[in-house]
Amino acid sequence: MVNEAFAQEGVLSRAAEQFRERSGQTQMALAVARTIEHGGVLVVEAGTGVGKTFSYLVPALLSGERVLLSTATKTLQDQLFGRDLPRLLDALNLPLRTALLKGRASYLCLHRLGLARHDASLPERGSVRTLAKIEQWSQATRTGDLAELPGLDERSPLIPLITSTRDNCLGAQCPQFKPCHVNLARREALAADVVVINHHLFFADLAVRESGMTELLPSVRVVVFDEAHQLNETGVQFLGVQLSSGQALDFARDVLAAGLQHARGLVDWTQRVAAIERAARELRLAAGQQWPGSKLRWAGDAPEGVAPAPWQDALAELQAVVEDAAESLATVSEISPDFVRLHERAEQLADRADRFVQPCASGSVRWVDIGTEIRLVESPLDIAEAVRTRVLKTGSTDPEERGRAWIFTSATLGDDARLRWFTEPCGLTDAEVLRVQSPFDYAQQAALYVPRAFPKPNDPAHGLKVAQLAARGAGVLGGRTLVLTTTLRALRTIGDEMRRQLEGLPPDRRPELLVQGELPKRVLMDRFREGASAGRAGCVLVASASFWEGFDAPGDALQLVVIDKLPFPPPNDPLVEARSQRLEAQGRNAFGDYSLPEAAVALKQGAGRLIRRESDRGVLVICDTRLVAMGYGKRLVAALPPMRRLDDEPDFEAALSDLVS
Repeated sequence: MVNEAFAQEGVLSRAAEQFRERSGQTQMALAVARTIEHGGVLVVEAGTGVGKTFSYLVPALLSGERVLLSTATKTLQDQLFGRDLPRLLDALNLPLRTALLKGRASYLCLHRLGLARHDASLPERGSVRTLAKIEQWSQATRTGDLAELPGLDERSPLIPLITSTRDNCLGAQCPQFKPCHVNLARREALAADVVVINHHLFFADLAVRESGMTELLPSVRVVVFDEAHQLNETGVQFLGVQLSSGQALDFARDVLAAGLQHARGLVDWTQRVAAIERAARELRLAAGQQWPGSKLRWAGDAPEGVAPAPWQDALAELQAVVEDAAESLATVSEISPDFVRLHERAEQLADRADRFVQPCASGSVRWVDIGTEIRLVESPLDIAEAVRTRVLKTGSTDPEERGRAWIFTSATLGDDARLRWFTEPCGLTDAEVLRVQSPFDYAQQAALYVPRAFPKPNDPAHGLKVAQLAARGAGVLGGRTLVLTTTLRALRTIGDEMRRQLEGLPPDRRPELLVQGELPKRVLMDRFREGASAGRAGCVLVASASFWEGFDAPGDALQLVVIDKLPFPPPNDPLVEARSQRLEAQGRNAFGDYSLPEAAVALKQGAGRLIRRESDRGVLVICDTRLVAMGYGKRLVAALPPMRRLDDEPDFEAALSDLVS
């Protein structure tokens, strides 16, 4: 049946516009079907345009098994649940129940909405008006999913006030427990045939054994991770331990609110809260004068460059005042369920503080992030052990575990035949590996240009030259340009210079310049895709990390992608440093086995923004002479799609002119 579905006149021709039979798509679908039938682990790298979503959905849906689908982002979740699944179920005529399950922060918390109504310290002037809109919407929504609420900025400071976290959720003691949107979503997931989640939720539940995946997984036989290349970095966030001044201050704020509301006069809440706030400040001061964004290595008693005695004293003091708060909360716990949950939070905070007083766990790395708050982090180097023992349960004699099918897929999973960049840190070295090439004719559709007469990447003039080249290209194309930077500093430099460059163009030919951070990501993406509609010039988008992947602008909206530098992992990052040291200790080459594959995968992701359909055409520019000057450049070029090469500036200019002719 799977083979028939992917035939030219098969059922998929009714589910997808402009469907055409692709041998790679069918090959992947048959491999997924075999894995589902026999059980086991399959890793598939499916190049852009293969149609991997249908390749795993069709055999999964036809299998008759319960299916769990995990995606990298909530946006992809919504697309899968709201568009792809309904189309396929209709085309296949399958009466399956589907459910969408996100983390707590995606759902309106009715209890906290009620508290927010009486909050005298709403974060900004427009908050009262926004809160009124949320309250009106809350009367009509069935799911409580904030993604349904038009116009709500994902960066709104109101969101933490109207959503719950695992820390502040009251659970079964909550007065709004019965109509709770989170619980409704979980109940629907437990009753569904196909459940769509995201990687963050999967690992959050794996880490804390909450109530979502631990109930859901045992009854699911088919698990698919789409955009699986993000699994390792997502997993290490949740499988480690974190303690921040922000957590302490949030806890203090909630203690004061609950204490004054339910037990005023029984405890000196103001004194307790002041002590916690003071301890959080002292911990930040103990770290000393550091640049915002700094990551301090932490191998001994204190982070690098920090005096051990004041640091240990500050940690001990934070632990002590939180334990004092726990004792006070225990005396009033019978008055309100708020106090029971706050007592649990106090114990968790105290445990975390004690954890950071102790030496770092074996196989982990520890550091301190300095930003608007101070964040203490202890992280495993990868998720390999957790995946083997807690996800796949390798070596289990349980027939159900051995018969489960695990599918991991993405457009980019490595630059070698075994996809070791992905399989090693994810504990999947014994998995079946399949690589399916993109069906696009890259030699005809796209060109690669590496300017040779260019400043070196560390030259102060480099960013200005990148901006000038990109502005020149955008001027020829009327916008339609995406500039991807490797750092936020380069983002600002290039954005400012491009603004100056584009101001020199006539108003009717001047593209709109969009810079990441100036507007919400969703607004930037939508505005860029609109391109040259309504008779105006197109757009130029200058963006960094989060736009290297997951940004889809097919058609004429995007014809030029400019990458400022090769995206090597930052060598001074504590996690990168620890991974490199582990490889060296194993007698391996950290650059060749870690830094180079990391750069290759990131480069493939960035380059993948250019060609999204068979009809797309464009030019990729990589402004890093190391790609042609260094021996390892050949490996990086080989990882890119097979585009035709442009040798010099006249070739580049001619290619741009050809795009507008």
